[in-house]
Amino acid sequence: MFSAIARIFRTPDLRRKIGFTLAIIALYRLGSAVPAPFVHFPNVEECLAVSSSTEGLLGLVNLFSGGALLRLSIFSLGVMPYITATIITQLLRVVIPHFETLHKEGQAGQAKLTQYTRYLTIALALLQSTTLVTVARSGQLFGQTGVAACNNVLTNDAWWAQLLMIMALTAGTGLIMWFAELVTERGIGNGMSLLIFASIAATFPGAVGLIWQTRGFETFLLVMVVGILVMTAVVFVEQSQRRIPVQYAKRMVGRRTYGGTNTYIPLKVNMAGVIPVIFASSLLYVPMLIAQFNIPQDGSTPPEWTTWVMTHLATGDDWIYMVVYFLLNIGFTYFYVAITFNPVEVADNMKKYGGFIPGIRAGRPTAEYLDYVLTRITFPGSLYLGIIALIPLVALSTIGANQDFPFGGASILIIVGVGLETVKQIDAQLQQRHYEGLLR
Repeated sequence: MFSAIARIFRTPDLRRKIGFTLAIIALYRLGSAVPAPFVHFPNVEECLAVSSSTEGLLGLVNLFSGGALLRLSIFSLGVMPYITATIITQLLRVVIPHFETLHKEGQAGQAKLTQYTRYLTIALALLQSTTLVTVARSGQLFGQTGVAACNNVLTNDAWWAQLLMIMALTAGTGLIMWFAELVTERGIGNGMSLLIFASIAATFPGAVGLIWQTRGFETFLLVMVVGILVMTAVVFVEQSQRRIPVQYAKRMVGRRTYGGTNTYIPLKVNMAGVIPVIFASSLLYVPMLIAQFNIPQDGSTPPEWTTWVMTHLATGDDWIYMVVYFLLNIGFTYFYVAITFNPVEVADNMKKYGGFIPGIRAGRPTAEYLDYVLTRITFPGSLYLGIIALIPLVALSTIGANQDFPFGGASILIIVGVGLETVKQIDAQLQQRHYEGLLR
């Protein structure tokens, strides 16, 4: 293992790529600590010390930004606008035929879709930065803390100052997107995934240290043991796949013979990744947001439905919230897999190039078989995602942890997924230059 790591740094090209990636990550983390214009940082630090506003969608965005959102830094929005734009672009393929056509056009079409994603990212960043500045100006960013400093986190309330803040936050999102593309092009691994990885990993020491300080060493040790077991299980499931054998018949093209090979279609148990967790968190945040706007400002009694929503759907330690969250994760897993994997398209491509599944006729029977297998695989995958997503909520209700609890939810899925993919890419780079890779 150590000799393989030494070979990484003895290979000039690979050493340069890893060094460039680490430099971009360092710049990204530096920008996450630089406050936006007209932010009163001492007041923000005081509010962070007493704030518990880390649940739901706000907590998820704060987690993905590495804590930069509540610090009101220039990189407060993090990678969420780009993630949201990418998801929207994928969903629009089902609605808009032009997007599906571009997707099938190969590299040129993908470049066009990427350009649309960039434009949509800037538009979403403009909208989200406006919302963030408005919420910070109203004093509701940190929730009901009762601290006077939380109502004065901005030093200037003038319209031009707010406009400058919005421009700075939007520009920060554009810079993050550029960083990610630079890492993808000149570094190692997927740039956007690595920036998310760095943001989440930056919150690990603080989250674990908080458990040690508040609950003692015994609870800390128990959390670490459970965390290692959860991480092992996540690695096992993320690597699990159903391999469907495919054979290609021989065919003559001119004087050459093509085909006659055996391969397989890998269907992962968790084909949806972390997307259902993001969808479920975002959807559960909507009722609470609507209820907050219906709370009377004069102190009178709010409507019954508002009280019920704020009681059962506002915090993750309520059993109704947990059940709804679990069911939403299952539903969104099936929804996202149905959108991203099209059995009919796969069957048509196999038929076009002379491929078939042994024992299954080409065409429609193949599509039905793939759909049958995919449905059966998705069920345990959706249960797995639901259980992993509930771990931070269970930790919240049992040991008083917050949304940044590291060994569960979106954080553990991203950390393990990105880590495995990056190690595989480094291993592939080593095998191109040496007979032995990083993994054995």
